[in-house]
Amino acid sequence: MDILAALKQEETKLQKQADILRQQLDAVRAARKILGREAASGGKLTGKKKRVMSAAARAKIGKATKERWAKFRAAKAKGKR
Repeated sequence: MDILAALKQEETKLQKQADILRQQLDAVRAARKILGREAASGGKLTGKKKRVMSAAARAKIGKATKERWAKFRAAKAKGKR
């Protein structure tokens, strides 16, 4: 085998390896881009619409929460005496 043919073969082999590494690098960069968006948005993907709750629904949930906590505190105080 002459030297030029060997060099050409080595160049082809290295070119294939470089192509594979470029693909892997692109995949890693894409993953970093996606994860970067997630981390910046508190773990959620951006682009989704925020859910809106009516004032009446918020008031109803707040009232139920206060009732649950009042019941919990009453049971806790009753158990301590």
